[in-house]
Amino acid sequence: MKKEKTGLMQRLLVWREKHVAGKKFVLMLSFVVGILTALAAILLKQMIHLVQDFLTDNFSATGANYLYLVYPVAGIFLAGLFVRYVVKDDIGHGVTKILYAISRRQGRIKRHNAWSSLIASSITIGFGGSVGAEAPIVLTGSAIGSNLGSMFRMDQRTLMLLVGCGAAGAVAGIFKAPIAGLVFTVEVLMLDLTMTSLLPLLISSVTAATMSYILTGAEAMFRFSQDQPFEFGRIPYVILLGIFCGLVSLYFTRAMNYTESLYARCKGPYRRLALGGLMLSVLIFLFPSLYGEGYDTIELLLNGTNSTEWDTVMNNSLFYGSGSILLFYLILVVLFKVFASSATNGGGGCGGIFAPSLFLGCITGFVFSHFSNRFEFTPDLPEKNFALMGMAGVMSGVMHAPLTGVFLIAELTGGYDLFLPLMMVAVSSYLTIIIFEPHSIYSMRLAKKGELLTHHKDKAVLTLMKMEHVVERNFTTVSPDMDLGELVKAISTSSRNVFPALDKDGVLLGFVLLDDIRNIMFRQELYHRFTVRKLMTAVPVRLYDTDSMEQVMRTFDETGAWNLPVVNVEGKYLGMVSKSKIFNAYRDVLVQFSED
Repeated sequence: MKKEKTGLMQRLLVWREKHVAGKKFVLMLSFVVGILTALAAILLKQMIHLVQDFLTDNFSATGANYLYLVYPVAGIFLAGLFVRYVVKDDIGHGVTKILYAISRRQGRIKRHNAWSSLIASSITIGFGGSVGAEAPIVLTGSAIGSNLGSMFRMDQRTLMLLVGCGAAGAVAGIFKAPIAGLVFTVEVLMLDLTMTSLLPLLISSVTAATMSYILTGAEAMFRFSQDQPFEFGRIPYVILLGIFCGLVSLYFTRAMNYTESLYARCKGPYRRLALGGLMLSVLIFLFPSLYGEGYDTIELLLNGTNSTEWDTVMNNSLFYGSGSILLFYLILVVLFKVFASSATNGGGGCGGIFAPSLFLGCITGFVFSHFSNRFEFTPDLPEKNFALMGMAGVMSGVMHAPLTGVFLIAELTGGYDLFLPLMMVAVSSYLTIIIFEPHSIYSMRLAKKGELLTHHKDKAVLTLMKMEHVVERNFTTVSPDMDLGELVKAISTSSRNVFPALDKDGVLLGFVLLDDIRNIMFRQELYHRFTVRKLMTAVPVRLYDTDSMEQVMRTFDETGAWNLPVVNVEGKYLGMVSKSKIFNAYRDVLVQFSED
């Protein structure tokens, strides 16, 4: 049966090569990717709502519900078991994994990522995990694109484009936001937007959004009606909101990284489950708004018009009916959301920070405007409009993606009339956070390792290059115990003028340079008097096989060398790297990924 499948696939590949041109086939694949990612997004949403409705349907709105102490722990426990014993691979940090696949794996994503994140995140979020479904579905979409391209043996550049198509389709499909899907791929995944890549990305985004409209209806994800038009007198407050959102984004980013590092240090999955489960359950019990994605709270704040409606955000909790502490309650929710999200993922669950960013932004905008309206000198600030703008602000800050924040919020809610203030808040937030954090929450882990592909052409090309592709292994090695006569024989068979000296274990001890022995190499009376040990010079600096190409080029610049040795962590010689080899490889990669 396997041979029959292989034969069928081979015939399909041959037929495609004969009848469908490469660029046309990429467009066809981008269309298929759009359909599949939209179906995956809809399936994930349905699974989450099914689980959540089943578990919480009978909860009391007027008091505490003690099952909040049980469900989140059960959810991250079941998701952790699924990942550990079924998937047997790490599927967390979905967008970071995509960035890594683009920069270090030539756009190749493991097959199980096309389905594993769907199951794990639906269990996690359905049971109350305080994370979002968007990052898992983006990883799922990218995995669909990557594996579809691999199936048809697409080249590296096309694979990376299909990864972007999958991500764009996933965002467009789950949010019904085709422009946001396209912009997200450019801003967050940092794929260069050329005429060659624009059309496939658009096809995937539009196809996915259209599928979502057909299957789930034409309504925007969040209902929003603008009761008060934007007034230019509110511009200073809009900019202040953007700065405030930038600071909230900074708090969320740094607190998330810190708490996740604490969970990483906690050895053993069950210890992490106990710590994460306890924290998550207690926080959700006290603040039920933290349960799941939090979209109910967003819907409430975007459509509420008076205190009676806003106070219902405290339903299902110990604070029910305490409208006087609404602002205090919401501020605590903002402060504790990051701990609930990190506890979810750190304890063994699976989810992303798309939804937490929207959730935090909505509450931040509402709190800012509601608090400002208490002062007589403040013009009337419509809470629902500022809640909407806050969503764009925090998303822009956390993801370092102002355009994504603007277009996503506009498409999510249909709030296009607020486009100008949305842009002001997004830009203000972004400019605030980059003062403190140069990289987004997604990319900072890779940036620290030098593994991040960016829009900076020089750094992007160096990131795509790998050490094993530039190491030259045709240098003749010598032993430190060789005499000059044996060394001359080795020189006569080599076209190089550098000879690495290795001990019996292959550890690099030094170099013999042809220029250093040129004046004695033809004096036969000295052949048995000198050994390599006496003739070799110390190695000025060693490169390691784990070094990034950016580090390698920095070392060449600092030393002024033309050839440098490469060793492993044990000091064993692996080969040499020359500037000329790097320049040739650099040019090849640059040509391959240049704009058409």
